[in-house]
Amino acid sequence: MYLFYNLLLLFSFLVGLPSFFLGKMLFTGKYRKSFRQKFGFIPSSLQEKMVGSPCIWINAVSVGEVIAVSSLVKALHKMYPQACLIFSTGTETGQEMARKMVKEATAYIYYPLDLPWIVRRTLDIVNPDLFINTETELWPNFLRLAKKRGVKIILVNGRISVRSFSRYRKTAFFWRKVLDNLDVMSMISEIDAERIRAIGAKPERVFVNGNSKYDALAGRTEPRFEEELRKILKINEEEKVFIAASTHRGEEEIVLQAYKRFLEKFPGLLLIIIPRHIERVGEVEEIVKKEGVGPCIRRSRIEGSKQSRTESIIILDSIGELFKVYSLGTLVFCGGSFVPRGGQNIMEPAAWGKVVFYGPSMEDFLDAKELLERAGAGIPVESVETLIEKGLALLSQPRELKKRGEAGRKVVMSSGGAGQRNAELVRGLLK
Repeated sequence: MYLFYNLLLLFSFLVGLPSFFLGKMLFTGKYRKSFRQKFGFIPSSLQEKMVGSPCIWINAVSVGEVIAVSSLVKALHKMYPQACLIFSTGTETGQEMARKMVKEATAYIYYPLDLPWIVRRTLDIVNPDLFINTETELWPNFLRLAKKRGVKIILVNGRISVRSFSRYRKTAFFWRKVLDNLDVMSMISEIDAERIRAIGAKPERVFVNGNSKYDALAGRTEPRFEEELRKILKINEEEKVFIAASTHRGEEEIVLQAYKRFLEKFPGLLLIIIPRHIERVGEVEEIVKKEGVGPCIRRSRIEGSKQSRTESIIILDSIGELFKVYSLGTLVFCGGSFVPRGGQNIMEPAAWGKVVFYGPSMEDFLDAKELLERAGAGIPVESVETLIEKGLALLSQPRELKKRGEAGRKVVMSSGGAGQRNAELVRGLLK
């Protein structure tokens, strides 16, 4: 089965390489920094930093995973102050975030492509004692070859969405062998644990430890963030703000329809749209113009301008500011939920004491959804009409809005500890 996987992987690699060079590297500049390392060529300047024992390699694909695993890295650094902590990411934006958030790392590298000769080369250089994978990023060759060398392997913050589960089950005979390489699987919820057991994980290796994305969330909500952003975006303290976060294609139209109705009763309401993918900023601008709601401006064009802002819609075109932007919100809608994307992390706005709205597709955050709905701080909406109805009701009741938001914040504050629990699992493996 591995032979078939490698042939398929090699074919995909050879077919995709020309478009990768032309489309991603030459025209957009994307992956230029990470290209050589993805092929196992780690510069000697980085290799020289890889000192200390034990050697623990932590992998987080992108920004969300970096945030999720940061508390675990802090706990490991405290537990093993002399350890070599290698932190890898799959994307360049993820690495930027890692350098900001994970200061404890000894060295930062890019995760290699899952081709056997590349994996072997990278493992020769890093030579880890233990490998930590986040969420459910399962690369068969890497896991097999690392295990063959005696590397201990743990999956943390593991989750399996409905869509992924359906795909995994169809080829469970293969994934059973892949999962056998993992010593420990620490899952977010019992549902995720049931799913990974169903596709072949050995029950005694599966644990439920919660979502480490929630660790220290409330502690990151510094008042200065709101003050700084209000100055940058020229937003008065009296202005109400409707935030549409991590929107996907098809969701901006829904948000703008709701915003039109909100304006009828609250004419001074400001809208901030944060597309999930920054390359869609131009597309979102065109959608706003087409809907004819009002003038819009990019965040980058406001900062540094001496003129006062007159536009009622701001489109965020920066990376790494989403969490801080939530501090400005009166109402918050989290995207990836009106389209089948599984939702986004609704605990982040809740940490600021914000009531959060979301559509029916929240499969990736069922634990957070249940917690916030129980506190009255999570508001599921089935349609744009429901969003309008419930949004207007809460905008008209500021005391109720604040009360629910505070209840959500308390939930976030009491939901931490997953990072430390995962660190204890790591300790057990290293013994």
